[in-house]
Amino acid sequence: MNELSPVRPERQRKPDWIRVKAPTSAGFAETRQLMRRLNLATVCEEAACPNIGECWTKKHATVMILGDVCTRACAFCNVKTGMPRKVDPLEPEHVATAAAEMGLEHIVITSVDRDDLPDGGASQFVKVIEALRRNTPSTTIEILTPDFRNKHEAAVEAIVAARPDVYNHNLETVPRLYPTIRPGARYYASLRLLETVKKLDPTIFTKSGIMLGLGEERLEVHQVMDDMRSADIDFLTMGQYLQPTPKHAKVAEFVTPQAFQAYGAIARAKGFLLVASSPLTRSSYHAGDDFAKMKAAREAKLAKATA
Repeated sequence: MNELSPVRPERQRKPDWIRVKAPTSAGFAETRQLMRRLNLATVCEEAACPNIGECWTKKHATVMILGDVCTRACAFCNVKTGMPRKVDPLEPEHVATAAAEMGLEHIVITSVDRDDLPDGGASQFVKVIEALRRNTPSTTIEILTPDFRNKHEAAVEAIVAARPDVYNHNLETVPRLYPTIRPGARYYASLRLLETVKKLDPTIFTKSGIMLGLGEERLEVHQVMDDMRSADIDFLTMGQYLQPTPKHAKVAEFVTPQAFQAYGAIARAKGFLLVASSPLTRSSYHAGDDFAKMKAAREAKLAKATA
């Protein structure tokens, strides 16, 4: 069998390499209690992330701003769909309080899609970044934004001006699968968003991720890598898609750990500063450690260029 050949699942049974233990630690309970007290949503819970036990035990959490109801209905995502509530004006300070109480060195902020808002929710990202800079100035900030459909240029300009350390926006899958997997989005619009970040401020790290196991072909994944490099994206994440509920898109294949390693090697050869590629890789998994690695990789690259 070719190392990139998938394992075809029977009855969607997860292979051993994708299984994780249920969270039971005291650290997990403390993180959940803090999020409830501050009325904050997390993508860890809403998207049913398999790494929640490990991350919350270490008091790492990805805060999801702008509520927990999304205006889109992507076929892969477990976040609720509907008409969201009004934006919480206290949310930025609550996020900063959570970062301070958890002693976070690095925080990841994401959001639902808010197509109902004139700016897509960009101003709330700005307010959260500003609150974190005031309250926990040593915390590095990573944001994972939606595509701000039809308004991305103004939205990105405002957010980049607030200077997050990492700007992440996930392409999610290959262009051919967008009509069924990500019908409300456009592949090349997402690429342009990330390209715009770099043009506005080349010092901000850019990051994007895709899910494997949705029926994509190997050469299509390679093309996505090339497209990302053309947009000067620094960091690529690749992880296994898992079906949240029977209503969501089915897993077409469980990609082996060896295949993920091979994809990762190809991506590194294409020139990304950093690549994370494994079945359990998710956008925010080990984000703090990865940020440190990305900074070191950039410094080494610059030193080599000036030597």
